[in-house]
Amino acid sequence: MLGDDLSNLVFFFEDEGFEETDRPGFRRRVMDGEQTQLCFWRISGGAEGSYMHKHDEHEQLGIIFRGALDFRIGAEDTQERTYLNKGDVYIAPKGVWHGDSVFVGDDELDECWILDIFTPPRDDLRNKA
Repeated sequence: MLGDDLSNLVFFFEDEGFEETDRPGFRRRVMDGEQTQLCFWRISGGAEGSYMHKHDEHEQLGIIFRGALDFRIGAEDTQERTYLNKGDVYIAPKGVWHGDSVFVGDDELDECWILDIFTPPRDDLRNKA
């Protein structure tokens, strides 16, 4: 039985819940499940530091909640860019290259908000608390 403590089951998206990363302009909040992991990103418009990469062990699905994302997805050497707006979704199955992203901030906060869903969870993102 879980009891009354919901601190590991219910999350709120207040500003102080996001941690800074080693990339300037990138903040995140990670929520770990047993088989699924959510990583909510708040990225400053124009932030740099995205590179082409792939996940050999993890499937990734991303939802744009604020701002926009201009990125590449597909073959490692693809030059075709995809532009996603608020409400758009992408999926990067295991082994699919993606990145080289341009983060477009919205008019209100100049931020791009992306919810990434990973399955199985990534150990390098796991909440250590």
